[in-house]
Amino acid sequence: MSRRTPINKVAKAGLEDVIVSTSEICFIDGREGRLLYRGYDVDDLVQSSSFEEVVYLLWHGNLPSRKDLDAHIKALSSVANRKLPPKLIAILRQLPKKTVPMEVLRTGVSALQAFDPDAEDNAREATIRKAVRLTAQMPTLVAAWERLRRGKPPVAPNPKLTLAANFLYMLSGQ
Repeated sequence: MSRRTPINKVAKAGLEDVIVSTSEICFIDGREGRLLYRGYDVDDLVQSSSFEEVVYLLWHGNLPSRKDLDAHIKALSSVANRKLPPKLIAILRQLPKKTVPMEVLRTGVSALQAFDPDAEDNAREATIRKAVRLTAQMPTLVAAWERLRRGKPPVAPNPKLTLAANFLYMLSGQ
């Protein structure tokens, strides 16, 4: 039997100098207060790009051309991608109204995987389709939960509206 020498472990408060992982998508320079997505400063993206453009950048590595952006927005706006499976709405109806919204979101996103036609496909194209559906469904999920917990029926998504406008529409019904 060998004797082990105790190791003194020193832990710093906070996460300074802790590298969690490396990333091709994001660079954080905490000392300079900079955050880059795919080489673009987030402050610049906030000023000059839409949410949909930034999502495209994160997924594809470059900002979209007009044609690519139009196709991307069309996919995110599709009712087929935005709507929730009826069985998921049934699950939401069963949750206690006091359930914390983040817990509902976690539960809903986990349940969406069970209904995803590409769930077992890990090809890049399938991963993008899953990302599009999940991004399009999350506002629908949050709005549906908010209405259900207030005793109102969920509002179906409107394909003519942007993600943000559609979210407000589904929350308010107007």
